[in-house]
Amino acid sequence: MNTASLPDLLDLTSASLPPVREILDKATDHLRARVTSDGRVSGALIEENQSAAHALSWLATYSQALEQMHGWAERLQASTGLGEIERLILQIAFGEYLGQIRGGMAMSQTEFARLHDVWLSPDDQNALATPEIETLIRSGNTQAARTRLSELMRDNAGHATFGNTGLDAELEMIREQFRRYADERVIPNAHGWHLKDELIPMEIIEELAEMGVFGLTIPEEFGGFGLSKASMVVVSEELSRGYIGVGSLGTRSEIAAELILTGGTDAQKEQWLPKIASAEILPTAVFTEPNTGSDLGSLRTRAVKDDEGYRITGNKTWITHAARTHMMTLLARTDPNSTDYRGLSMFLAEKMPGTDEDPFPTPGMTGGEIEVLGYRGMKEYELAFDGFGVKGENLLGGAEGQGFKQLMKTFESARIQTAARAIGVAQSALEVGLQYAIDRKQFGKSLIEFPRVSGKLAMMAVEIMIARQLTYHSAWQKDHDKRCDLEAGMAKLLGARVAWAAADNALQIHGGNGFALEYQISRILCDARILNIFEGAAEIQAQVIARRLLA
Repeated sequence: MNTASLPDLLDLTSASLPPVREILDKATDHLRARVTSDGRVSGALIEENQSAAHALSWLATYSQALEQMHGWAERLQASTGLGEIERLILQIAFGEYLGQIRGGMAMSQTEFARLHDVWLSPDDQNALATPEIETLIRSGNTQAARTRLSELMRDNAGHATFGNTGLDAELEMIREQFRRYADERVIPNAHGWHLKDELIPMEIIEELAEMGVFGLTIPEEFGGFGLSKASMVVVSEELSRGYIGVGSLGTRSEIAAELILTGGTDAQKEQWLPKIASAEILPTAVFTEPNTGSDLGSLRTRAVKDDEGYRITGNKTWITHAARTHMMTLLARTDPNSTDYRGLSMFLAEKMPGTDEDPFPTPGMTGGEIEVLGYRGMKEYELAFDGFGVKGENLLGGAEGQGFKQLMKTFESARIQTAARAIGVAQSALEVGLQYAIDRKQFGKSLIEFPRVSGKLAMMAVEIMIARQLTYHSAWQKDHDKRCDLEAGMAKLLGARVAWAAADNALQIHGGNGFALEYQISRILCDARILNIFEGAAEIQAQVIARRLLA
């Protein structure tokens, strides 16, 4: 394909979208018919047809990804215009994803979502046999296109992004500020923190607090900056590019602030939000329990009311940054007769920050560290509560039984933020892999001169841009008060896969050296792996997307 023929390329991508929508609509109708009982979509039948349901989720994610890539290209063309890098990214993205839709979309290394999995017949699938789609599949993602893109990337090595992301000038200024910070303060130290399994120094947290990270989206009236979710995405992306632990420091503050903003009383907002914004209060999220995983409705930790407030008893696990925080957003069961989410309440539980010698000094609370492969900068803990005291005034919203609903309101932002972290990790893998491919010589030339190496790097850049556009769209929806749980879930689902693929391929480019702990890519690979698990495992995420599509 001649990438200089810009009108033709945009015409091709535009024409390819309606057939994909048609296929998605047919697949949704086929699956809905099979999971409907007595006029309602049945959760049991969705689970019985789980492979088909998840295939539908991936098909919808790919459809949305192509929509957003085309929208990105149209906006750029109308403003600054598309350069050669952007044209190459666009044609490769459409060529690859259309090809995968027809042949099989990768859900994991060994699982592929195919159109016949959702009972689309050959006649149904003929909707994709248009001249435009045939041209994009045949001529979009070619070795020549990947090689040219990698050449342009090589010329711009060291830049944090390849291609115009389409964000406005203010957001790009924010990106530049945090990019410099990550380059100067995070990247030189991240691998050492990881290898020594150290907590991120308080000095870094204090610097981030001065830069406004913890109050980024908190309204100005409560001491924050009142910025958009899009700004949160950019900040998370750039800090995670430096180290996912640093990029995740603001996550717990974001969750706590949104819980309080959407579910707290006026007094709770006035008390907690300014302290969270300034990092005077570092919060942690205390939700998950042993043997419950993503099934938060079955939590057993109980909160019993007494004259002074509540007494918490139970066990929690996989609690990030638990030791040196000041407050826990803690989900517990206040109705002992309940067995589902309706008996849960959320507490703003105060605790004392710990030390290395005594990590959990607060009475009624003990804990131990869980040693992990990656994502180490804040550490993971198991916690036990035995009559742990919480003030009555710290029941979020002042009403029992609202905890799960309050938490649900934060899921959109949490998944958008996790998608942003995934983009940052993927970008880190790309930069490390690219530099190694340029520097490393084999058989008399740089590794990047070999087509399969340059092709890996080019596909990283393409998929990172796809994940970016999905994530930016989700943030835009959130900023404009539009429901975006579906879009946020898709961004998280795809972003996590992209991060893992980028890290895995960058390690492959390193060869044996990638397996050595001294090389950064070994850490990036470990950090990337968690993204498919936390904030909703990929399988749970696909299930949630399917239920939403079928509702």
